[in-house]
Amino acid sequence: MADGGERQRKAYIGSFTAAGGPGIVTAAVTPDTGALTLLSSHDGLPDPSYLALAPDGGTLYAVSETAEGAVAAFRVTGDRPEPAGRPVPVGGGPTHLGLYDGHVLTADYGSGSVTAVPLRPDGTLAGPASGTLRHTGSGPHTRRQQAPHAHQVQADPSGRWAVSVDLGTDSVRVCTLTGGTPDPHREIALRPGSGPRHLAFHPDGTYAYVLNELAPTLTVCRWDATEGLLKPLTEVQVLTDAPAGDAYPSGVVVSPDGRFVWTATRGEDVLSAFAVNGDELRLVATVPCGGHWPRAIAESDGFLYVANERSGDVTWFALDPETGLPTRSGAVKVPAASCVVLD
Repeated sequence: MADGGERQRKAYIGSFTAAGGPGIVTAAVTPDTGALTLLSSHDGLPDPSYLALAPDGGTLYAVSETAEGAVAAFRVTGDRPEPAGRPVPVGGGPTHLGLYDGHVLTADYGSGSVTAVPLRPDGTLAGPASGTLRHTGSGPHTRRQQAPHAHQVQADPSGRWAVSVDLGTDSVRVCTLTGGTPDPHREIALRPGSGPRHLAFHPDGTYAYVLNELAPTLTVCRWDATEGLLKPLTEVQVLTDAPAGDAYPSGVVVSPDGRFVWTATRGEDVLSAFAVNGDELRLVATVPCGGHWPRAIAESDGFLYVANERSGDVTWFALDPETGLPTRSGAVKVPAASCVVLD
């Protein structure tokens, strides 16, 4: 227990077991400093590369990013993740997952699809998968866009829609569920060759920011939750200078007050901070990520957490409340770290 009888906050870190990672790691969070203290790990699920928490914080969901592909649920009421039933196959090398309308949705990069797995009332998986939406299309990048590659899926802030981002087709799909199967509402085209990877919504639900992997840019979009419509407005660079080679942007988050956006770029090992002004983003600065190959980032209580995959650590940064600039505060070793989520 934390001081004063408060529940100890935790962070959950995914990692690639095939590259020497410990699986799913649990860490305690020190509120004043943001520091992480490693508590335990669970290595029974291969390559748990992306995680998501249930709203009540008691159940953690993980994809198994293998060629076979699966999603699994864990109880996290204690210090160690405990399996809550068997993993459910989803196929296609899942890279991301989100909760929507009583289901877990996975974005399956290899097969270019979104798969739905129903949940029981207690939060466990009621599998098998109830339905799959297979994306179609391609893009102009001859090596990376020969086929669809669904990279992320999540609910919009209103909870009415599921939104999936496809790197291979340069598009974002808006869906609902019909009989447990993802049902496309509309597909929004982004600039050909941009390679959208991840999307983050503004907390007021009127904007979304799409991070592009094949071009180191952010696409600012207006979001209409009534119509389920994403409208691209502008595209801004995430780096101050042109990269020497492929930049590989990876993660994007928005501050809870909507004043700042942060991105990570793996090829340059940097974090970028943006100031938000309506539908405009202003790049304030870039700073070193504190390691090598920042695969994912997360914000919590004034701190930014970075999963540095190739240097094998999770680094945290204090965020200046006036400028949004991150300042490195500390790190813990987690080999092959792939993502961080905080309760």
